[in-house]
Amino acid sequence: MTRVLTSERREPASGETRSVVVFLHGYGANGADLLGLADPLSEHLPDTLFVAPDAPETVVGMPNAYQWFPLPWLDGSSEEESARGMAQAVDDLNAYLDALMVDEDVLPEQVVLFGFSQGTMMALHVSARREDAVGGVVAFSGRLFSPETLADEVVSRPPVLLIHGDQDDVVPPQSLPEAAEALQEAGWVDVFAHIMKGTAHGIAPDGLSVALAFMRDKLSL
Repeated sequence: MTRVLTSERREPASGETRSVVVFLHGYGANGADLLGLADPLSEHLPDTLFVAPDAPETVVGMPNAYQWFPLPWLDGSSEEESARGMAQAVDDLNAYLDALMVDEDVLPEQVVLFGFSQGTMMALHVSARREDAVGGVVAFSGRLFSPETLADEVVSRPPVLLIHGDQDDVVPPQSLPEAAEALQEAGWVDVFAHIMKGTAHGIAPDGLSVALAFMRDKLSL
């Protein structure tokens, strides 16, 4: 049984929804953590609705903090608990996206998944296994989960933009080329990458600018 994800939203500046950006936050954050990015983006994406769901699980001992699934190297959980939690979160996110597209009357190609850190893991994993490809995936500072199973499990291959800081001490920068290689080996054609120089585990202005150009292109705006 799927869990209903609660989310915050920023309405389109124009008042008309022609596309949707779904922000997927990182471990220990919440939807509001990324929704602030809608402010600099909405001027250039005036017909875009921005939504930011909270991940389904709370992080013990951290108020207003959520996780998509347990991370053994952070919380001491087992690999089995992590895998089981991710499988459940994948179902939750798919149900959320299905309902969102119906409620907002948009097609999959009008939707971009914008992930950060653990949210990137979710975006890359879910988008590759949905029947209809989303318009694109913006993947900040994360990694590809289970790259060894991707080629056998892939259903659709949406355009992917991988962005990572070269000073990231949380998720190694090497995760970007590793993800790019796995995607290409699994048949992706549209894989793009950008390295944020001098950036740690975060989103720098140059990375956000590249992401904006990618989204405008893939959403045909």
